[in-house]
Amino acid sequence: MTDDAVPDLRASDADRERVADILREALAEGRLDMEEFGERLDATYKARTYGELEPITRDLPSPGGAAPVVSLSKEPARGGAWADRIVGGDDDSRSTWAVAVMSGFQRKGRWTAPRRFNCFAFWGGGEIDLREADFADREIVINAVAIMGGVDVVVPPGVEVVVRGIGIMGGFDHREAGVPGDPGAPRVIVTGFAFWGGVGVQRKLPRAEKQRLREERRREKLERKEARRELDT
Repeated sequence: MTDDAVPDLRASDADRERVADILREALAEGRLDMEEFGERLDATYKARTYGELEPITRDLPSPGGAAPVVSLSKEPARGGAWADRIVGGDDDSRSTWAVAVMSGFQRKGRWTAPRRFNCFAFWGGGEIDLREADFADREIVINAVAIMGGVDVVVPPGVEVVVRGIGIMGGFDHREAGVPGDPGAPRVIVTGFAFWGGVGVQRKLPRAEKQRLREERRREKLERKEARRELDT
């Protein structure tokens, strides 16, 4: 196959998502305004070939400041997503505990959840968000003590949750316990003690997935509007 034929190759959903990620980064950095972002995003999801995708990011740096554009060669498929996020290694002592006394703490974004995470909230609150996290092991334990305070644990879909905490005039949220996990997904055990306080467990989509779904609904709405316009003409 000649290089001239490469732009005619059909693009995949993953190719379009890589371009959409560059556009989101450009919007966050102020390189694009909302109108330009919307126009380019619509063009991205309508693109069928590499040749149609390449001009969309030609004048934009890719995340991390490297040169722009879409690669015109197929990248090797990534292994199972969960296997990639179970990274092993020794726990960093600085990441294995958190304390909130009349204050708060957060562990969120891209971080490595240790094999055992201990946290204490007294007249305060904490959030442990695992949606973007890597995991030190296939099974991790979150030991939460909440006294007149609260701790919220947020997990992504696919993660198995086991709740073993004890509550006195307080409680542990069991709503997400017992939901089967995806094959190869981590298992999160939530244990500890709550007195006049609570430990909650919520299951939420990662932010990138929520953004993708919003953009997909927006694209479908635009396509329906365009189809109605064509029928009216």
